[in-house]
Amino acid sequence: MVGVIETREAIQRAEAAGLDLVEISSESDPPVCRILDFGKFRYEQSKKERASRTKTAEQKEVRLGRSMKIDPHDIQIRLNQARKFLMDGHKVQIVQNFRGREMMHKERGWERMRDVTKQLEDVARVDMPPKLAGRRITMILSPDKNKIDRIKASIEGKARAAEQKAAAEKAKETVQADASPVADAKDATDTSASEN
Repeated sequence: MVGVIETREAIQRAEAAGLDLVEISSESDPPVCRILDFGKFRYEQSKKERASRTKTAEQKEVRLGRSMKIDPHDIQIRLNQARKFLMDGHKVQIVQNFRGREMMHKERGWERMRDVTKQLEDVARVDMPPKLAGRRITMILSPDKNKIDRIKASIEGKARAAEQKAAAEKAKETVQADASPVADAKDATDTSASEN
């Protein structure tokens, strides 16, 4: 932090340090500049941009097994994973595959998709309803931001309430621990007075 200096002097200081004079904020009066290595600055900026792009919502795929023969517990595990993806802000494609003669009972696949929709309706909305393509039924769910925000707020509220309750109990124990030596001392003086 040098303060306000002339442009020529700033350029001379940058050259003396073997670095570049870079304008950071042109809107301010006077403009804000820094003396730094411009190549390194550009590299850091591009890293930040790449990181922000990778955090954008992706589409995740959750397969409900290789066929209809899958245990309900395994389906629940996959739905929990889908819930986690939705809570993180990703779209989820749910896929149900059919093998062999299972194609004769496609209604079971449609029923399973309805069940998935019901179980995830508290955090998601249906972007693309279930459709049959070859030997698989697919549907796309996207996160419902309002519902997710309410769930997160309620979780945070419960966590805060639990912390406050724990702090209150600890304070209560501390008060009781501080009061018990006084009570013990009082009992000891009462006992010694009664013996005399």
